[in-house]
Amino acid sequence: MKTLSLIGMMGCGKTTIAKLLGIKLNITSIDIDFLIEKREGRTISEIFSNNGENYFRDIEKETLKNAFISENNIISLGGGGFENPETQNLLLKNSTVIYLKTSAETILQRIQYNSDRPLLKNEMTIEKIQEIINKRQKNYELAHHIILTDKKNPNQIAEEILGVL
Repeated sequence: MKTLSLIGMMGCGKTTIAKLLGIKLNITSIDIDFLIEKREGRTISEIFSNNGENYFRDIEKETLKNAFISENNIISLGGGGFENPETQNLLLKNSTVIYLKTSAETILQRIQYNSDRPLLKNEMTIEKIQEIINKRQKNYELAHHIILTDKKNPNQIAEEILGVL
């Protein structure tokens, strides 16, 4: 099986679904944000505030390249990880990319009590989330498969992904 890559907005369930699919398929799930935090010894929010988004995206790209050392992995990216054309090409050529499409309302419900979201630090509103979705939508829709996640639990989403594979 080819590597699977899960993309989508923060709070859409990429990490949760990757872990669940890893268990169901008996393969490794790799969370790029977790690897970055481990490598840097600090949180994504700290990296954003101390070094900026460009620095973070460069590390993200390198971390992602290193994640492709073997097949049979499930990779979950950060919400903006699919914005970089180089990253898009790498993922689209070397993995099956699945976009977990989630409404701004659902995202807000899922993340409203999580203060560790650097792009929403001072402005966690449906409007701000929708603005980010609108900006990223054209890239997200390049994915091989689009799975709608609203009103579904992680198990239903994982089963739907297994169905399209």
